[in-house]
Amino acid sequence: MSFKEPSFQDGIGSAAKAKEKALEQLRSKPPLDERVVAERKAKRLTARVGKLRKARPRRRAPAGCRGQAAEAAAKAAIPPLRTEAELKAARDARYAKRKARK
Repeated sequence: MSFKEPSFQDGIGSAAKAKEKALEQLRSKPPLDERVVAERKAKRLTARVGKLRKARPRRRAPAGCRGQAAEAAAKAAIPPLRTEAELKAARDARYAKRKARK
């Protein structure tokens, strides 16, 4: 019994078939509904805000400060959420720093 080793051309052909099959599966998927995407994004945002609130130690307002002033002080203690552009800039800076080390 002899087993034939696949040639380079056979490998290229099977890779092309696998790529076409994967692309066809991707094309056959229904597009995402914008409403669902927006809901997911909102859930992630609320979860992130909740984590930030839990992570930050609560600051007590002075005895004379109650009500709206205390709420304003609590809101000021929570850092503002960063925009996607700011997140991308920070990621790019980390990447450049890592590249500079190499």
